[in-house]
Amino acid sequence: MFLSRFLLALGLWPLSLIALAAGESLHLQPAQIRALGIETQVVGENLAIRPRRLPARVVIPTDQIRLVSAPVPGLIERLTVATGAWVKKGEVVANLSSPEALTLQRDAMEAQTQSLLLHQNLKRDIQLFAEGLIPESRLQATRAAAGQAEAHASEAQQHLTMAGMVGRGGGPLALASPIDGVVLEKEVALGQRVEAAAVIYRIAQLKPLWLEIQAPTEVVIGLTEGTPVGLADADIAGRVIAIGPNIDPTSQTRLVRALIETGSEHLTPGQSVEVEISPAAAKHQGLPAAAVIRQGGQTYAFVQLVDDDQGARFEPRPVRVIGQSGEGVLVEGLQPGERVVLKGVSALKAMMTGAGGE
Repeated sequence: MFLSRFLLALGLWPLSLIALAAGESLHLQPAQIRALGIETQVVGENLAIRPRRLPARVVIPTDQIRLVSAPVPGLIERLTVATGAWVKKGEVVANLSSPEALTLQRDAMEAQTQSLLLHQNLKRDIQLFAEGLIPESRLQATRAAAGQAEAHASEAQQHLTMAGMVGRGGGPLALASPIDGVVLEKEVALGQRVEAAAVIYRIAQLKPLWLEIQAPTEVVIGLTEGTPVGLADADIAGRVIAIGPNIDPTSQTRLVRALIETGSEHLTPGQSVEVEISPAAAKHQGLPAAAVIRQGGQTYAFVQLVDDDQGARFEPRPVRVIGQSGEGVLVEGLQPGERVVLKGVSALKAMMTGAGGE
């Protein structure tokens, strides 16, 4: 009642006969705009929901971690690197004394020697067959034996390689790093006896890194892969690469994983950090909650279409609320650069719906 009398006093009530709908607009004189206290601002100019600061943990991508393990039971005879050391692919990081290792190495050497011997026999028989001194059947048998010996030697060597062994000579077994990286953990002590498959070192590449973020549901709703993520008060930035499908029942958050693209050298795996992530960067727009209204099951925001000496025209624009954060809402349906009404929204709604009329 009060609002209708106020609008009537301003000479605005006759305009309240139109219905709130997309495509319709309302023209107001400059004096009317001032009287109603209407204030606007361009979308994208301090309208976005303030970036949320969320807890995160720095982790190493799983495909960048490798293990150096004991291929056979044995005694740790030598450890050449310590935790935190940088190593190159193929660099020897440990020596393992093991009878089983000696057996593998001996088998590889014997297989290689046998292969060389049979290949020499094959060369001889090829010459003898060319001179007509042996039948073709003998040559075929020699060629088959040489092929089998070569396959056996290759298999024995592959066993050594797959086990991480370097060289075929006697003595302690040399274990090498499978990648260029840094030693994360040393799992054994010098002189310790270990079983087959026991982990000796964990080695990883530290670039790039991941951030695992525990994000509230209302933040996740407005995110897409590629949304920018940054560390608070630091020149470290990345982007969202995955959004977990499950909600943690205790914290009611979802896991968001981000890839650090710049500044990863300033982070340490396992480090707890605080990140800034803005849903508005995900191709949506942030508005104060007071800037949107509901009418007939639809949500609207008022967009100013023109602004000149004769006044301004305002149009109700249907928007869809994506999420909410504090006193802000995340919507889609607006474009950057459009001017949206922040104050005086209730008066515009009343004028365009006839609310409060007698």
